[in-house]
Amino acid sequence: MNQSSEAAVEAAATEAATPSITTMEIGDILKILPHRYPFLLIDRVVELVRMKSIVALKNVTITEPFFQGHFPEKPIMPGVLIVEAIAQAGGLLLLTEVPNRDELLMVFTGIEKARFRRPVAPGDQLRIEVVVRAWRKTAARLEGKAYVDGKVVCEATVTCRLVPRNAGAGAAEEENL
Repeated sequence: MNQSSEAAVEAAATEAATPSITTMEIGDILKILPHRYPFLLIDRVVELVRMKSIVALKNVTITEPFFQGHFPEKPIMPGVLIVEAIAQAGGLLLLTEVPNRDELLMVFTGIEKARFRRPVAPGDQLRIEVVVRAWRKTAARLEGKAYVDGKVVCEATVTCRLVPRNAGAGAAEEENL
C-alpha cells in the first residue's frame, strides 16, 4: 500500500477514534452484503464501531436448508457455516467503509485457528463478535467468536481481500497481513 493510502486509512481511523455505535436491520444489511438466501447468515447488527469491531446476530431456525442433511436425526449447524457467518459479519463491517462496494467482492483468503466448542441447533441465536486485527486498503485480518447463550461455540481468524466483481478466480491471491 502506498503512503497516501496509508495516510487515508490513518485519517479515517482518527476520525473514528470516538466510537460510533450503529445498528443495522436486515434491509440495511442487504444493501451492503451481496449474499442472499439461503447463504445470507447475518440477520441484524447490534453494534458497529467503525473500522474496529462489529456484533451481529443470526437466528438459527429449523427451516435452514442445511438441516435437511446435517443431520436429519440431530440437526446441528455446520461449523463451516458458523465461520462463514463470522466472515460475513467482518465483511459487513469492512464494506461499510468502501464507497465503491458495488464494484467489489470481499472474498476469503484464509481461515486460521478455527475451533468449534459446542454444537449450534435450531432455536439458537448466534451472537457473532468480530474485531479487526489488521486492515489494509484491499485486505484484512479479523478475529471472530460466535456465542450461544454467552458460551463460545466457535472462534476463528479469517483473512479476506477485496477483488473486482468481474475478476477471474486468480484475483483473490492472498496478501500477507
